[in-house]
Amino acid sequence: MIGVVAPGLETSVQDLPGRIGYWEQGFPPSGPMDSWSFRLANLLVGNEAESAALECQFIGPSLRFDRATVIAVTGADMKPKLDGEPIENWTSVPVQPGQVLTLGSAAVGARAYIAIAGGIDTPPVLGSRSTFHMAGVGGVEGYAVKAGQSLPVGKGRAVPRRKVRPDHRPDIRARRDWQIEVVRGPNDDWIDEEGHHRFFASDWKLQAKSNRTGLRLTGPEFTFAPRAYDKRPEHGQHPSNILDHGYPLGAINLAGQTPIILVNDAPSTGGFINPYTVPTATFWKLAQSRPGDIYRFTEIDIEAAQALRRRLDRLCSLDSLEPM
Repeated sequence: MIGVVAPGLETSVQDLPGRIGYWEQGFPPSGPMDSWSFRLANLLVGNEAESAALECQFIGPSLRFDRATVIAVTGADMKPKLDGEPIENWTSVPVQPGQVLTLGSAAVGARAYIAIAGGIDTPPVLGSRSTFHMAGVGGVEGYAVKAGQSLPVGKGRAVPRRKVRPDHRPDIRARRDWQIEVVRGPNDDWIDEEGHHRFFASDWKLQAKSNRTGLRLTGPEFTFAPRAYDKRPEHGQHPSNILDHGYPLGAINLAGQTPIILVNDAPSTGGFINPYTVPTATFWKLAQSRPGDIYRFTEIDIEAAQALRRRLDRLCSLDSLEPM
């Protein structure tokens, strides 16, 4: 068991690929927002890349270990310490019984990941250990961890000290602007050409009113194609309204004039258009950005999005690790 001394800000259990096959019943996939950092953390400690681990948002937890094990902290730099002594991110670190791991506020990035040899062994719900806060399922009693709780850990094997090669890590650094790849669709034909040009030429600010359901953006107003006005009444009155239909993961959902990027805990359907979609291989950028950061969108095609995913899968492998 691992004892939760302090919970941090919405620290939750997540696994990959998350809760698949239940979206039509109201259960999104969930899982880690930055799967790149998550998978590398697991590989560092000898787990399968998909094993359950902890996602920490902005402020990390304090955890007490009751047996010897190996841990790794990746993603955002939350200045991890073991019994008050700094430890390195992106490395496997041996831990002795009674030691306490403490993560502080994120100095760079937004989400850190803590993997433990053997993985977090909470009961699966609908095929996944991932926490879905809005329904209270998965994780520890369905929600973010709380002080005084215990986290069960599976049986793991000790691994020698190793680290992730620097050039195989996501580029998480102090910045205020991000280039975010998108593909057009599924409802890009509801935006006119002037609207598309403005979207790709403009700065979009990430609002504080964002979470694992969606990231809200502030920017210029959209303009719409004729079909957004010349439509049947069941499509709704506003030009961004459309007959309820499925939302893809990563869709940029246009609710009136507010774009919302639908991420891991997003709804599966609704009555707003989705002119663009962010590929899942780009989600690590969404996970590591902070309120007030600026997004600039770059258009790519489906083939380029698939190439990004293949590259990410290659980087999330044992080939990215080296001995210390």
